[in-house]
Amino acid sequence: MNTNNKIHFFVPDFENQIELPYISSGIKAGFPSPAADFDESKISLDNVLVKNKEATFYAKASGNSMTGAGIDDGDILVIDRSIEPQSNKIAVCFIDGEFTVKRIKIENEDVYLMPENKNYMPIQISEENNLIIWGIVTYVIKKV
Repeated sequence: MNTNNKIHFFVPDFENQIELPYISSGIKAGFPSPAADFDESKISLDNVLVKNKEATFYAKASGNSMTGAGIDDGDILVIDRSIEPQSNKIAVCFIDGEFTVKRIKIENEDVYLMPENKNYMPIQISEENNLIIWGIVTYVIKKV
């Protein structure tokens, strides 16, 4: 099975956090707002993106099977291993010796790993497959 999704894992570095300026009031994507509306504070993305330090990892996605879910080649995934897998969640899965990222679909007694790209086929899990739901994707960090 070639899922065309190689994943490289990284552990968050909480001891060397960088706090950067943060505009908490939001920046309007519609009509401009006066500069006086901006109140600048500091934020560490690790503290915002990570809810469970012991169970969270970052990974770089490779491939394009999940583009419909907003996960593109080179994006950084935030993965929480403490979240219970359930239908419709996007998960990092270890299946038959390979890592892949797919949407979980549970239908009656059947489990599927669903791509979000019409060029890829769903993977129906059978008794012959060795599947581990490794963690649930909670955020995607993109380069624009």
